[in-house]
Amino acid sequence: MRDPREIPDLAAAPFTRADVELVERRCLHQGFFRLEALHLRHRLFQGGWSEPMVREVHQRHDAVGVLLYDPERDAVVLVEQFRAGAIDDPESPWKLEVVAGLVERGESVADVARRESQEEAGCEVGELIELHTYYPSPGACNERVTLLCGLVDSRGLGGVHGLDEEHEDIRVHVLSFARAWELLQAGRLDNAMCLIAFHWLAGERASLRARR
Repeated sequence: MRDPREIPDLAAAPFTRADVELVERRCLHQGFFRLEALHLRHRLFQGGWSEPMVREVHQRHDAVGVLLYDPERDAVVLVEQFRAGAIDDPESPWKLEVVAGLVERGESVADVARRESQEEAGCEVGELIELHTYYPSPGACNERVTLLCGLVDSRGLGGVHGLDEEHEDIRVHVLSFARAWELLQAGRLDNAMCLIAFHWLAGERASLRARR
């Protein structure tokens, strides 16, 4: 067991961007996303500076995820689509997810949530509740995700949606919360947005339903 006297004092002044010396930023690939090599060094907790190092960073737009929840029916709206990053998944590269999209220049988080809900699920969103903003993988990617819950009327939702010009083929599912939670427990909802959003909803759905 670690000696508690060795635990660092989090009240101490934290390191900031000023404690990193960026020597060079070099583009390795520019496609839909950008890959950069950063040549840098940084300050060390015990004093002094690290040796120079190279770190590859995947440069992405920030993203917004929105869990569509119908408190009247205790139902959620999920989307299913092919994901290239999961092409080697032993079960399937088609994933059940919350609605999500990238933040374009000049857009607010709420703008993205409402636009993507319409494009991906054919769904109008009422109240939006912001949950968390987080880095999914800060060791390799600069993307920040803002996660929200959008209150909706799920009646009549379903079918296949998406934009042809973005090669989207998105199937919409309306599920009871209980059924969706079963899928999460079975490992079917295996992405960070779903896991974070559903654990939040598990604790908040009673209060959301009481507001009806």
